[in-house]
This record gives sequence, structure tokens and C-alpha cells, in this order.
Amino acid sequence: MFLNSLFQRLPIRDILSRSINTASVLNIHATPALCAEPLKKKRKIDPQIIKQREDRKKKKIEKQIRRLEKNARQLKPIEELDIPIELIDEKSQRARAITIAPEVLEQRVSLNKQWAAYKHKEKVADFQIIDRVLQSQMKALDELRKESEELYLEAIQPDNQLLPISIKGPVATPPIENYPSPDGEYIHLTKNWE
Repeated sequence: MFLNSLFQRLPIRDILSRSINTASVLNIHATPALCAEPLKKKRKIDPQIIKQREDRKKKKIEKQIRRLEKNARQLKPIEELDIPIELIDEKSQRARAITIAPEVLEQRVSLNKQWAAYKHKEKVADFQIIDRVLQSQMKALDELRKESEELYLEAIQPDNQLLPISIKGPVATPPIENYPSPDGEYIHLTKNWE
């Protein structure tokens, strides 16, 4: 009777959490219900089957790696450089029918050949001039070395007067104190290519 009236007045959590070291009726302890099963016995598996499973996993991972390497060579598309599909579809409609006379075509081909020959001669002449200058420089340095080793060592030193460069200032600018940074809002439109 006394316990029933006590249980009705106190919430159940207060009764369960109460722990008084007296031999009275209020010293009640409750443990949570444990829902457990006995452990299952491990079945013995054939080592050959285990090896086959590991090989399958390994092959699957290798296949994924090959696929990723194959896709890694492909460049990410740049939307600004892509041709719209509408223009590709309208290509036949937009194509102009241009007929060039055979004489004009021959003239263009001969002009291209003459231009290529001219640029080739110009390039060869530049290389020859550079070779002559380097040979004369090496010859002069060899003659100078025969005369005086000290003069030769001074001659091969770089000349700082040829390119007068003076750089002053910090390599990184320090932050400006009490700078009110602008609170700009923008919409991030960059696509994430994974």
C-alpha cells in the first residue's frame, strides 16, 4: 500500500535514479533490459574461396583505377569555348557556297610556298649570324686566356651595368590596419567537375 502511493506520486525516472544507502523500501535499483543474442559460431571458409574474393576485390579496384586514369587525360570542358548545339545543327544552312577560280587557287598556293621559303631563309640566316658571333666570342676569349688569366676571369664575369635593375620594398605587403573590407555578394557559377 505504501509503495503504491509512493510510485504514484514520484515520476518513474526519479525512482530509478534514487540511491539511498539505507535499508528502507526506497532503495530500489533497476537495470536496463539487455537485448543480446549469443555469439554465432564462425564458419570455417575454404582459403581458396577467401583468395578468390580478395582477387575479385583487387580486380574491381584495378578496373576503377584504369577508368580514372583514362578519364584523367580528358580535359575539363570550358563552356566559353564550346560550340552551341544549335550552331552545329545549323551548320549546313550557314555554310556558304564559295567557288574559287583555279588560277586564284594556284596563285595562293604559290604565294604560300614563296612565304614559307622566305621565312626559312630568314631563320637560317639568323642562326648563321648567332653561330658566327658565338665563334668569334669564343676565339677572342681563348686569345685573352693565352695573354692573361686574370683578364679572362674578369671578362667572363656578368656585367651588372648592362641591365640596371634595382628592386626595393617589401616582398609581401603588410595588411592595412582597420581596413573596412567590402561586403560584396556574388553568385558562384563555377561548375564543379569531379
